[in-house]
Amino acid sequence: MKEFSYVITDEQGIHARPAGLFVKEAAACECDVKIAKGGKEVDAKRILGVMGLGAKCGEEITIKCDGADEDEAIDKLSKFLQENL
Repeated sequence: MKEFSYVITDEQGIHARPAGLFVKEAAACECDVKIAKGGKEVDAKRILGVMGLGAKCGEEITIKCDGADEDEAIDKLSKFLQENL
């Protein structure tokens, strides 16, 4: 399992548009992808779970990937977060 943490820099936090794009990126991965914040962990391939975290600007999230393509998934998702959130 691979994981990384990221602090949200977007002033609006994880809102609908980037959350939808993030879910699309995560869904393209074969491995299991989880996103966690404040002790709550959800499936990153489900929009309602990602939105339900309510991640705001300045808060830290953790992405966990476990499976066949976890290395590629971590690289792709970390790059996505840095460019979009």
